[in-house]
Amino acid sequence: MSAAFEAAGGQGRAVPLHCPYCAEEDLRPEEEPEGAWLCAGCRRVFVVRMVGLRLRETRSS
Repeated sequence: MSAAFEAAGGQGRAVPLHCPYCAEEDLRPEEEPEGAWLCAGCRRVFVVRMVGLRLRETRSS
């Protein structure tokens, strides 16, 4: 397991490198909602989640 995973409480949450709103790197895990992060710069709480994987579509001729 990575150090980032352990720092996140080992809960399997995605570990962002920076805030998507202000680019601050000082992020801390938040208890609610599940998997959330608190940005120390802008004080926003956000969640990173996987929506899906889009594979390249192929056409048959």
